[in-house]
Order: sequence, then C-alpha cells, then structure tokens
Amino acid sequence: MAEEKQEIDPSHGAVEPSQGGQTGSGDSPRHHQEKVGIVKSAKMQKTIVVEVYRRVQHPVYKRIVTKRSKFMVHDEHKKAHEGDMVRIVESRPLSKNKRWTLKEVLREATTGV
Repeated sequence: MAEEKQEIDPSHGAVEPSQGGQTGSGDSPRHHQEKVGIVKSAKMQKTIVVEVYRRVQHPVYKRIVTKRSKFMVHDEHKKAHEGDMVRIVESRPLSKNKRWTLKEVLREATTGV
C-alpha cells in the first residue's frame, strides 16, 4: 500500500500549464446566489436596502410562516428607488455589511399622484 501512495502523491498536486494556475475547471463560471426583493431605502450613496420575503414551514407547528431578511446592496449608478422590485446577486464583501450587488431593476415603483 505504501508503494501505491508514493505513485499517486507526486501527480496529485500538479498543475498543468494550460490551466494558468487555477485548480478545478476553468471554463465554467461561478454561480452566485440571486434573490428578488423590494427596495426599502435608497437614501445612502451607492447603497440600497432590499427586503426579501420567503415562506418556510415552521419546524414544530408545520404551518407556513413568512420570514423576511434585509440586505445592504451596492447600487453603483443609483438605478433603484424606494418601492422598486430588484434582482440582487451575491458578491465579495464591499464593506462591513454589504455583500450583495444590484443586478437589475425588475419593476419600478408606481407613483400615486
């Protein structure tokens, strides 16, 4: 068994020159998590607060419960406004609380005049 281990180990960590130093398959893009929610606040510069609702079953009572989460989202071009429905995508940490980026505005808020 020791001879088999010696044969496997040298080639196990080798990286081919065609991969460019990346491990794993380099041709498939990373899939980040996406969520759809409503913009609750757009008062900060380049940052919006998006509220996402989800319906889950209660673990004990087996009843459907609505839960909500708020996410700080990076909005570089100030495209979103309060009340808009937006799609957000997971990104690298941009600040202490910002880990999401605005992907697109799905539906703009209706202004009642």
